Amino acid sequence: MKPTTQAYAELQQAYDHFNVTLFEGTLPDCLITLQREKHTFGYFSRNRFVDRDGTKIDEIALNPSYFAVQPLVEVLQTIAHEQVHLWQHHYGTPGRTKYHNHEWATKMESIGLMPSSTGLPGGRMVGDQMADYAIEGGAFLKACEQLITEDFRISWLDRFPSQKQVMQAACLASLDLAPSVGGGSAPMQQMAEQSLVITGLAVVEQLNEEAVIVVQQKQQTRARYQCKCGTKVWGKPGLKLLCMECDDVFLAD
Repeated sequence: MKPTTQAYAELQQAYDHFNVTLFEGTLPDCLITLQREKHTFGYFSRNRFVDRDGTKIDEIALNPSYFAVQPLVEVLQTIAHEQVHLWQHHYGTPGRTKYHNHEWATKMESIGLMPSSTGLPGGRMVGDQMADYAIEGGAFLKACEQLITEDFRISWLDRFPSQKQVMQAACLASLDLAPSVGGGSAPMQQMAEQSLVITGLAVVEQLNEEAVIVVQQKQQTRARYQCKCGTKVWGKPGLKLLCMECDDVFLAD
């Protein structure tokens, strides 16, 4: 199978499976795309595409930069999350602009995904920027257990995720997710199981010798200096300064 056909066929398979198991087959077709949008796992855009005959269709976009650093269940959560937006566009009343309202939150919970502004228990259930987590024993995890077999996977992965994406992967690795739905293990973690170090300086080494991903702390561009009399100044790192008041050198804090 051609890589493009394979990649999109897998995403379509997941969409169709959740349509049947979580939405009773009521969702219309949409166009699934891969978009490297910053700061988002995915998004829904209503009536984004139109064909030559004037037929409009919605878009569900997924960010492939996260595929290698997320457990598979997290990728599938993004698909189901955006399907709820699609459902609300056709059968409900969406909130203004990017606002996730109570109707959306109620539908999310009904399919086994708990809305949370933090992505963890205790977060707000409505708002502009919303994440979610899977409800233990809920419909979503049961649907995942049916879908994730030896025959289903996300085959193609971005080899160069950003620093933020690697750091988020480390947070996801700490969550207690069921092995049956791919929880707690992302492809990047499998390829570099012993090489993920998160201390503010993160280094991920891909052990198949094809690539090394190094994510470093941003270089310091400013430093604060203080002398004996308490005067403080800012400047570039490495400056040598002398205070004219106390005749003492400035030391970096």
